[in-house]
Amino acid sequence: MWRRKPKDQVLVHSDQGSQFTSMDWASFLKHHNLVHSMSRRGNCHDNTVAESFFNLLKRERIRRRVYRSRDEARQDVFDYIEMFYNPKRKHVRNGMLSPVEFERVQKT
Repeated sequence: MWRRKPKDQVLVHSDQGSQFTSMDWASFLKHHNLVHSMSRRGNCHDNTVAESFFNLLKRERIRRRVYRSRDEARQDVFDYIEMFYNPKRKHVRNGMLSPVEFERVQKT
């Protein structure tokens, strides 16, 4: 959000976990002009993109490491997303482009 600064509202899809049903979360979404979409209870097929991402994150990064602290894990996940997954990881459904490359093509 801070890097892209979208002009239009952005859809944030989540499951029905308690962290996504809280008033704090609703306030955060509203403050940042985000629209909340929630999957049906117990239905992983409502958000296959997120399910696929978290599967890759676990397989490619988390299960290959041992973290000494929560902060170390948090930083490593951030690095995986911002330094590898978004700018470099190729996706078949994106025509073998990374998410950053795919977004750039869509804007032109």
